[in-house]
Amino acid sequence: MILRRCDWAGHDPVYQAYHDTEWGVPDYDSRALFEKLILDGFQAGLSWITILKKRDNFRTAFAGFDPDIIATWGDAEVARLLADPGIVRHRGKIEGAIKNARAYQKIEADQGFSNFLWSYVDGKPLQTYRATMADVPAQTPLSQQVSKDLKKAGFTFCGPTIVYAFMQACGLVNDHIVDCHRHSALTNG
Repeated sequence: MILRRCDWAGHDPVYQAYHDTEWGVPDYDSRALFEKLILDGFQAGLSWITILKKRDNFRTAFAGFDPDIIATWGDAEVARLLADPGIVRHRGKIEGAIKNARAYQKIEADQGFSNFLWSYVDGKPLQTYRATMADVPAQTPLSQQVSKDLKKAGFTFCGPTIVYAFMQACGLVNDHIVDCHRHSALTNG
């Protein structure tokens, strides 16, 4: 039996495994959400498969995406990361990750990063029923609002398109197409 997947999963086994086991699964862990938002920021202008294949290298280079460690970094760490061929070496994105770690700390201390994000959807995934990938928007009014609020809190590389991809990946919205085998598995109620 051939499983029906969202078209973007293609034929690459790495992409298919990500689609089948991670993408769209609700994640309520603040640190994991921080990691995914940073990786989505690094993906800007690139394909997600590029980031996915470098994810382990990113995790090593960015201290397991521990925001409390990253927030202390400065010029020496930026230089180290710019020299690391295992990640995307983009000064603005690297410096943005450090800035984002500092912004994360403030939200985490105030209300919890996970609580902050999940409050936009009342703590449970938004359910969509899209027939084809052409029906899936690149951004929504909600992702525009979340983006605006993240920027106000001090985040960067979090435009509404990045935020919508992040919301899909982290399960804040179930955007698997309706005939994908993961849609019904992730539909609540």
